[in-house]
Amino acid sequence: MAKTESTFKNMVLVLLSISLIASFSLGAVYNLTKEPIAKAQQAKKEAAIKQVVPEFDQLEPVSVTPDDGGDPLTINKAMKNGEVVGYAVETYTDKGFSGRILLMVGFLPDGSIVNTAVLKHTETPGLGDKMDAAKSAFPEQFKSKNPEVYKLKVKKDGGEVDAITAATITSRAFCDGVQRAYDVVKKEGGSK
Repeated sequence: MAKTESTFKNMVLVLLSISLIASFSLGAVYNLTKEPIAKAQQAKKEAAIKQVVPEFDQLEPVSVTPDDGGDPLTINKAMKNGEVVGYAVETYTDKGFSGRILLMVGFLPDGSIVNTAVLKHTETPGLGDKMDAAKSAFPEQFKSKNPEVYKLKVKKDGGEVDAITAATITSRAFCDGVQRAYDVVKKEGGSK
């Protein structure tokens, strides 16, 4: 039986082969999962829109850049029988404890908040994730409030929002995202 000697050339060829196979496999898995992931994210957004605005039969999405020059927000004008019944704004804040938080905030034509939904976050489980309605009643305090007169800041900062216990940074971030949504709706003439 002949013994194969490990040489630099053999090691490089084996390592290159393994790298090519792993790269090909990773690319194949990405291509297989890309579309289902995109569909799931779109379904989540559609469900959030239905959760935050009154019943509608037509949506008109508009992309708006906030005054602070941040990333554009999408305002989904919800209409029923040709009349605007609300606005569902896909908003964000970069002030979260663990990074960017994506929210969907619904407004009536007068500017009052219908509801909020958390689309994506990386906040601390058991603390910051309580901004989600499924985890606590924190978002309930925003319903029916008009940011024109309701200060969207935590009480600690002179506002009217009760912060999540031990998650003040997340609470501030949530308020920032809702305020950003209101500002673009107001800018586009959605609230009076």
